[in-house]
Amino acid sequence: MKAEPASNFLRRALLANGIFSLISGIILIVAAKPLSALLGVAPPLILLATGGCLLVYAAALFRNALREEVCQTEAVLAVVLDVAWVVGSAAVIFSGLLSVVGNWAVAVTADIVLLFAVLQFYGVRKIRQKRFVEEPLRM
Repeated sequence: MKAEPASNFLRRALLANGIFSLISGIILIVAAKPLSALLGVAPPLILLATGGCLLVYAAALFRNALREEVCQTEAVLAVVLDVAWVVGSAAVIFSGLLSVVGNWAVAVTADIVLLFAVLQFYGVRKIRQKRFVEEPLRM
C-alpha cells in the first residue's frame, strides 16, 4: 500500500472547509431575509455581506487546495482566520444581540470552523514534520 503524501491531509481539510464555506455563503445570501428574522440579525445586509465574504474565502481555500503544491503560508492564514471566526462568534454570542436560535446557530458553526482550524493546523504540522525528518543533517 502506497503511503499518501503528507500534503493530501491538508489538501482535504482545505477542500472540506471550502465546501462548508461555499454552502454557508450561498445559504446566507439566498435566505438572508428569513434567516435575519430567525437569528435575530438586523438588517439582513449583515448576512448578505457575511455570505459574500464566505464565498471569497471559499474561493481562496479551493485555489490553495487545488494547487500542485499547497501553500503552507496560506494554510496557516486559513487557520488564523478560522480561529478569529471562532473568537468573533463567541463575542457575538456573549453580546446578547442574537435570538436563542441565532446563538445556537453561531455556536454550532463556530464548532465546525474550529474543527477545520485544528485539521488544517495538523495538516501543516504533518508536512513540516515530514520535511524535518527527510532533511539530512547539515554540518
